[in-house]
Amino acid sequence: MVVPRITAEDLERQLGGAAAPSSPLVVVDVRLKYPYEHSTITLPGALRLLPGAPDRPALPRDRGIVLYDSDPAEIVAERIAAELIRDGFRVAVLEGGIAAWAAAKYPTTAKSAPHLAVPMGAPAKS
Repeated sequence: MVVPRITAEDLERQLGGAAAPSSPLVVVDVRLKYPYEHSTITLPGALRLLPGAPDRPALPRDRGIVLYDSDPAEIVAERIAAELIRDGFRVAVLEGGIAAWAAAKYPTTAKSAPHLAVPMGAPAKS
């Protein structure tokens, strides 16, 4: 199945230049657990959909949906998009994923990422 793609430039334009909440598109982050948790950004207003645990009732059938992931080849987003298209959703995948969006310097929203635990010094010997 051929999954439609959208460029970062086209998505930015359709979102109204600043990822407006009144956009006719719903942006969905489908990054795998590790890339999502260790990233510090998302696209503004993006919903989170865990791959493998789709919450399809939360997705609107009356609006276009754009999925993005962290893989420049969009492997995860493409697989989920194909499933959603078979279920009757209107879906496209962001070309180049979040990396393409960030490289174009479009707006992002900050999110927290895990902090590295700094090892404490060894206990003093008596």
